[in-house]
Amino acid sequence: MPQSAKYIVITGGVLSGLGKGIATASVGHLLSSKLHVVPIKCDGYLNTDPGTMNPIEHGEVFVLDDGGEVDMDFGHYERFLGVTGKSDWNLTMGKVYWRILEKERKGDFLGKTVQLIPHVTNEIKNHFKRVAEMEKPDIVLIEIGGTVGDIENELFIEAVRQLGQEVGQDNIVYIHLTYVPVPASLGEHKTKPTQQSVKLLNERGIRPDIIIARSPKLLTQKVKQKISLFCNIPPEAVISGQDVKTVYEIPILYDEQNLTGLLHKKLKIYSPPKLAKWQKLVDAILHPENEITIAVCGKYTDLHDSYASIIEALIHSGAHLKTRVKLKWIETTKIEQGKLTVEKTLEDIQGVIVPGGFGLRGIEGKIDVIEYCRENNIPFLGICYGMQLAVIEFARNVCGLLGAHTTEAIEEGIDVEHPVICLLPSQKGLKKKGGTMRLGGQDVHIKPKTLAQKIYKSDIIRERFRHRYEVNPEYVEKLENFGMRFSGFEPQENIMQILELPEHPFFMAVQYHPELISKLEKPEPLFYNLVKLAIAKKNE
Repeated sequence: MPQSAKYIVITGGVLSGLGKGIATASVGHLLSSKLHVVPIKCDGYLNTDPGTMNPIEHGEVFVLDDGGEVDMDFGHYERFLGVTGKSDWNLTMGKVYWRILEKERKGDFLGKTVQLIPHVTNEIKNHFKRVAEMEKPDIVLIEIGGTVGDIENELFIEAVRQLGQEVGQDNIVYIHLTYVPVPASLGEHKTKPTQQSVKLLNERGIRPDIIIARSPKLLTQKVKQKISLFCNIPPEAVISGQDVKTVYEIPILYDEQNLTGLLHKKLKIYSPPKLAKWQKLVDAILHPENEITIAVCGKYTDLHDSYASIIEALIHSGAHLKTRVKLKWIETTKIEQGKLTVEKTLEDIQGVIVPGGFGLRGIEGKIDVIEYCRENNIPFLGICYGMQLAVIEFARNVCGLLGAHTTEAIEEGIDVEHPVICLLPSQKGLKKKGGTMRLGGQDVHIKPKTLAQKIYKSDIIRERFRHRYEVNPEYVEKLENFGMRFSGFEPQENIMQILELPEHPFFMAVQYHPELISKLEKPEPLFYNLVKLAIAKKNE
């Protein structure tokens, strides 16, 4: 292992969903002012990556600039650390086993019996080593997905235990995120789940240096001392992770309890956090001057994590505009089934987002929403599939192409007279679903004297894509003749990437996912302008 790299390992206990990703990102944020921090996420599932998972199953798929489809925790890493993540920073057990089997078939194990220990754990540790050698970080954050006791993450936990032996106690910190409930019938903290979780971790050979105790309310000193006694760590190493109104409070909360100082002392490092601007933006989130409502019209609305980055991008823009952005979740399937009317659904909103997605369920409801926004001057942002549906709506209702649709509908047995959305040429003939879309960072060329150029203040931007279908080039001229303008494009493959309606106050749709690059300190321009125009609409 490179001697310069030090490691912080974050494990979780009691139950999932406590926010290990945000905790990991917050720890990294506190150290990133002077140190190069690289995060690694270890996931126990056997998928190679989450790219083929339903968002309702796993939350959103976060797309990296290098084309990697990774866990949504990478969104937290990028937003809190200011890094551009890489595919190698996400290690799934599917990837590990794939590599082991490939090596076995090639004879790399020299005839030995291949076993979980040492061969699989060595593969995991070697992956950490490769990342450290390539990135040359000061700090490597390693987040172990799931909870202690899950069979899926046992090998990851064993690997980080061995890692501690190899790098030495001055070069590694183990942080355990656990849960301290407050039963409503009792009204007091109960530490037994934390004690049992730490005991499970001890049984695997790891004694945590720091415990972050998630809880509905602030831990008292008495509770911290009890955890200290039964978990064998100093009281000051028990950090209260009480519920907060915004996740951006968490680095501040940790620093106020001297988590930064504990890490400095244990790892013999020094990197004072820069929190002044961050605090100012948090204050704007907590004490807004305005309030607007944005409707998110999708089909994965049962799990809001399906649209995690969209939520965060709106929070970022709201902070800079001192505005609380309330979200109204609209399941568009109910619109096309007649259970909701567009007029009633959108009567109390100031802006609409139609996000990405796949398949035909709910799209007619989305098209009805888009038509209403276009005709009633409601600020509108379409993302990925949302752009494609905006083209279909315009083709049907403005250009008179009543049979306009996406060729994706052909697979459902629908006759498509006007295929205004079609499969990308590079996607034809592909059999595998995983990792085969047009993925990752691509340049977008912006036409002069357009709203897109005014918003981005640039002729070329770089954005992240995840799609198989595009605007059919054969219909671009007809669409533009009727007033739609394609203001952003990819010149080599002639892919339309931004559309706008010049006569509309704000009707923008993009083939990429702008939400993926938004940061608290630097909100994404499209989201910023959507919120700004929504404020103006409310004030009309």
